[in-house]
Parts: sequence; structure tokens; C-alpha cells
Amino acid sequence: MKLNSQSSSGLRSDCVGNLMRLSLDKALAVGNELEVEAVNGNQHIVLTPSLAAQCGYSMESDPWGNTRIYSSLLGCYVDNKVSNHITTSEAKGHAQDVKEIDAIPDASGAAHGIWKLTFYTPEPVSMVLRDAEQAGYGAMVTSTRLVMRSPYNTAETYSEEVGGVPMEVFMVSAYYQAPHGLNVVNLAAACPTGGVLFINDVISWHVPRRVTPLLDENFEVLEMHMGINGKRLDGSQMAARGYTLSTTHHHIVIEIPVGSPDGHFKSHAPDYQYHITYIVEPMLEVLWRTTDTQDDTRYKVLFPITTPLMPQPPHFQENTVPEARVFSVLLGTFLHDVVLRNITFSTGVLTVEESNARGFTIQAHNHPNGTKSFSLSVPFDSDVVLKHNPERLVTTYFLPLIFEFIILPEETPFAHPVELQASYQDVALPTITGTCDQNQFYIGVKYGNQGHNFKTMVGPRELTPEIADEYNFQGNSTHFSLILPYTAKDTAFELITSDSVITRVDLMLLDPINNWVLSDLYLSCTFPFITTTCYPNGTMTAMAVKVESVPNLSPSRLTLKDQSCKPAFSDDRSAYFSFSFFDHYMLYENEIGLYYKNKGVAYTSPVDPEYRQTVSCYYVVNETQTVAFSSKPRRYEPTAEIGSGQLMVQMRLARDSSYDLFYQAEDYPVVKYLRQPLYFEVELIESSEPNLELIVEKCWATLYEDRTSLPSWDIIVDGCENPDDSYVTIFHPVVSDARVLVPSHIKRFSIKMFTFTKEEAVLKDEVLNDGSSAV
Repeated sequence: MKLNSQSSSGLRSDCVGNLMRLSLDKALAVGNELEVEAVNGNQHIVLTPSLAAQCGYSMESDPWGNTRIYSSLLGCYVDNKVSNHITTSEAKGHAQDVKEIDAIPDASGAAHGIWKLTFYTPEPVSMVLRDAEQAGYGAMVTSTRLVMRSPYNTAETYSEEVGGVPMEVFMVSAYYQAPHGLNVVNLAAACPTGGVLFINDVISWHVPRRVTPLLDENFEVLEMHMGINGKRLDGSQMAARGYTLSTTHHHIVIEIPVGSPDGHFKSHAPDYQYHITYIVEPMLEVLWRTTDTQDDTRYKVLFPITTPLMPQPPHFQENTVPEARVFSVLLGTFLHDVVLRNITFSTGVLTVEESNARGFTIQAHNHPNGTKSFSLSVPFDSDVVLKHNPERLVTTYFLPLIFEFIILPEETPFAHPVELQASYQDVALPTITGTCDQNQFYIGVKYGNQGHNFKTMVGPRELTPEIADEYNFQGNSTHFSLILPYTAKDTAFELITSDSVITRVDLMLLDPINNWVLSDLYLSCTFPFITTTCYPNGTMTAMAVKVESVPNLSPSRLTLKDQSCKPAFSDDRSAYFSFSFFDHYMLYENEIGLYYKNKGVAYTSPVDPEYRQTVSCYYVVNETQTVAFSSKPRRYEPTAEIGSGQLMVQMRLARDSSYDLFYQAEDYPVVKYLRQPLYFEVELIESSEPNLELIVEKCWATLYEDRTSLPSWDIIVDGCENPDDSYVTIFHPVVSDARVLVPSHIKRFSIKMFTFTKEEAVLKDEVLNDGSSAV
């Protein structure tokens, strides 16, 4: 490569002080182990690590994975056309010492002019040239120079503290053949291995002001320069970067802010945790001159500095909006050498590509300062999201994650766990509907948005597959249905009469974890049921069933009045009796009792004791009773005189049961609460005929103002109360008083306030209109 040339192949070379640098793009070594050879004429010599140290070469990777190869200008296999007559001590992963020497007659074989080498450890150790080279040392003689090179930490180097700074010291005496006889040159190199302090994000590098292994006499500092990456900086460049170069009585001090653009940050993962370091390579050049001999010593050190590991735990920013039903998280920040490799979800590990293919969105975001972050979006409905319901209508979603990264180029792994959580009121509960026919209950269940994630209770039992088969279970992904005979084991008898039974089925859908009631249905229906059958042979059968109002009843303990007459058959729900009539007698029997109403408000406290009195009469079957009657013909048939005319009738709403005060037109609409009584009066007006009587034949209420509209409900039917009313109409007597002259012209009745419903839903909270017809 030519100096300072740029190649499209990804190679670049330049000079860094007295080093040559070759930079190789990382793409050149992808998937391959990089091998470097030095070309010496027709020879290609592989630069192994030991040979590189011996010959003045080094190699390193930059933060982006590119490779940098350094070669000393005085290294092996380097052809030097021009030399400077200086004494140099240099550090760049190796130490070397160079001395100007007298010319050697046989320059081409100058290296072979070295007789022996004496190393000081500090005790002297002598070796011939071949042994020294086999020990890893390098020796080179040119026409004007003697070069010695030693790797760090060899047996013949030693550590020494100079001015409080630890240094690696290499001292050697070289004996060689000169024209006037045997000559000896003393060489010394001292390279700092410490002296770095880290204070308040500032790197402070201390180098001894006097390096005693190099200087034994009085001296003065003629020049002092600072550089970065092998290149010297002037004062303005240093000021712009915040660098300082100063001296104390004992030290030369260079200060560099952590984060300076001449260095770089590097990612690390000790103990699987993310850390970073800052790496910078300052250079110090010093020119000393001894006071007595006026000898110059130029000292140059390139000293890579790496800060201690700095924990950099990733920060995650959750951007989840529950209404959007998508988890969104941003994780960062990381250095450019970090790559997201995969993510561990609750269901397993997915690579970035697999995650994106599953509908999760993973993106890398590069920031202007050279760092990066990673974002991830996962829908709530994904199978990797866990969920539970802390309340009936609320779902809490969990997304546990482990982000797994690698650091390039070393491919060092580390991970960071994140757990996301969001709650949202989004539960649609299941619903139950039910109908009946003459024999069976028909139950339908529609799932909510949680699917069939509930426990079904039919009566006291949980719906198992066996019970489901018994009740003709039919289901799909959104519904299921059941058909129960009204005599099924899980129904309850509420009331029994001589020809019917009121049976109820209870269905509840329960949360399987918290046992919350998600939905319920209590459906009562009346079914035909014959309790008594009479046969021509004088026997009868009767069926008694266990009703819900007597929960502890055992049907097997039931008897007839003759307690010796026990059931012919019984189980846990019914008892069956069979018996004969009395011989020659017929029994007529009835019962006097206080009965509670089955609909509406009971007029007797339910805690009052029952009152039942049975009355009966016995008649001899074969006895004849004679009843005589006579009739007398009428003299004439009764007739009615037919007349026609117009009668005026008004209907008013009284304020109370006294019927003294009435609501006026400006009082409407009148506000009443459910079950409050409404007192109506219908009056025939403008007539004083005492032989006329007003009869209220029909009265009804409507939801809307139009009296013919639907829905409507009959209040009075054929002059009587509606038997289907839960709270029947009450007629009030009318007597003469100062206002009422003809009581037969007035009818009074009261009803309780009610609402119209449709499929168990209230249509409105008041009755808007009523209609009536009167005769």
C-alpha cells in the first residue's frame, strides 16, 4: 500500500509519528481468521504474536470491528532510506531502544557483528545473539543505528517504580565489532504501566518528569508535546478538545475528558450485565538535554488508556396505550457495537426475524450521538401475552421479556429482562337466555370476549361432560345450549297445585379462579302436572313432590292422614301414594286457610305460622236424597224501555285515598315511584237521574300518549280486576257526601305504579297514558 492512499478494496495506510498504520475494513475478514505476512524480498513471513513483538509490529481492532496494523519504522523487514540520529524510547505494545553507533565495515551483515548481549534484571545476564533472538528479543544493526527490541514481561525485563509510577524497564549492553576493535553500547528503555487516575470523568495520566533509568545526570526539558493516536496536537487543537498538558515538581500530567471525540466507548458484559469503558490513546513526547554533556534524549510514549468498567443498565420506556391493545417499549441506550440477537417470550425464544414474522415490530433506532435503542411492539391478543382478571370487567395483561444482545466483534452475550403490564376494562361477560315449553327448559349461553373461560353451574352441580350429555349439550366457539326436562335432577319445584307445578332452573357462570358470578339465570315456568288420578275400581293415586320452601323434607317420611298409609314409592324428590276410597261412603272435603300471595307483596308476614283447617262431610254412597221444587208462571215477561242520548264522563287522578283533592292539568306529568298507589275516579257528570249506574267495563294503560298504541296493559277487564296482575286493582266504595249526590254515578279504584318491560328490560320509568271505556 502506498502512504496516505485510499483503496476501494477497504484498505488504507497512513503515518502516525514514527509508526506506519494499515487499516482494514471489517468486511475483509468476515468469517475468516485474519493472517498478516511481512514481505522480505521473495520471502513471506507470517507475523505471529511473538514475532510481531520481536520485530516491532502490533495489531488491534477498533470499536467498529475494523483492524489496524502498526509497524515501527525501525521494525524488521522495513527498508529505511533516511534515518534521524536520535536516541529514542518508545512504547506501543513493545519497548525498543535505539543508539547511534559508529559505522560497521560489513553493513550488509551488521547484525552478525553483535558479539553478545548483557541484560540487567537488574542482575546481569549475558547471552549470545542467537540465544537472545530465541528468547524473543530483537536486535538490528544498520550503518548508523543499533536497535534493540524487547516484549513486555520477558525474563530479562523488570518492574520499577519511578516517581510513584510503575514502569517496565529494559536495560541491555550490546557488544559488537567496530573497526577499531570491540565496542559496547548501553541501552535503556522504560515504559509506564500505570500512573492513571480517573477523577470526575477526567482521565489524568502522570508520567515521571525524570525517568531515572534513562537519565542519570542533571537535565532540562527542552520540548514537551501531547498527541492522540500517534499524531501530535498543537495548542489550539488541545484547547478545542479540553486537553491539558502540565508539569508538577515530579510529573508531567496529561488530562483528557472522558468522552473526548479522539477516543471511543466500548461495550462489555461482565457477569452478563451491560457495562461500557472509554478507550483513548494519548501520546507524550519529551526532549531532555543533560546539563553537563549536552546530550539529547527524546522520549516518546503511546499509552492506551481504558477506564474502569462503568455499569450502564439499559433503561426501558413503556409507551403502551391500553386502548390500542398493543404493548410498546423502547429499550436503550446502547453503543454501536451492540446487536439485538433474540427475545425470550413466555412461549419460547424468537430471533428478531422470527419476531417480525409473528407480527411483532422490532426496530433499531440510531441516535445522533452514536448510540442506539431498540423498540418492540406486541399486540395484547398474542399468545406470548399472559392475562388474568383482577376484577370481573377488567383484564390485566402481562408481557415478560428477556432481551438478549451480543457485543461485536467479540460476540459477547448479555441480557436484560423487562416485564410490561397493562390493565384495561375490556371484558364482555357471557349472557344467558332461557325459554320453556310444556315439558322442558331451553337454555342458551353466548360467550363473551373471553371465550368459554368459565365454570357452569346447573342448579347445585357443576356442568361436567356426563351432565352435559344428559342435558343434550350442543356448542361451538361462540355459544352452547342445554335442554332440561322440568323434572330433571337439577331443577327445583317451587309450588305445586292439583294440575300444575312451578319449576325453576338456576344457571350460573362462575369465574374459574375467583368464583365471581359472571352471569346468572333464574327461570321459573309452570308445567302441566296431574297430582291425583281416580280409577273406576275405587282407588286413587297421588303424587307429592318436595318443594323448595321445605328444603329439609324427606319425601319418604310423608304419610296420609292415616299415618300408617306411607308412600308406595319415594325418592329424594317425590313420593307416590296409592289407596282406596271409604267403603259405602263419599267424602267431600275442603280446607280453610290463610294463603300467602304468590305474586306481589304478601299481606301477611312470612314468619307468621301457617293456618290450615280442613272441613269434610261423609255421605253414604247408596242412600237417596230427594229435593223438591215448584214453579209459578209469570203473568207477563219483563221488558226494558230503550232510550238514547249523550252522557258525559270524566276520569280524574286523586291526590290520595280520601278523593277530596285531584291533580289539575298544570300538575301533569305526575311523578310517582314504582308500587306507589294511584287513585282514580270515574264520574258521570251533568246527570241527576238516580236510576242510572256507571259501570267501568274496561280500563287499560299504554306506554305512549296514543290510547290505541302498544304495549298496553289491562287494569279492569269486564268490570273486574285483571287476574293476571301481580298487584290487582282495588275498587273503593262510594258513599253520599257534600260532593257526591248520586253514588251510583261514580266509580273509584286504585292501582300500583308499574313499568313496561320487554325481555326483562325496563322500557320506561312511568306510564304515560291510560284509557278506559265505561257504560
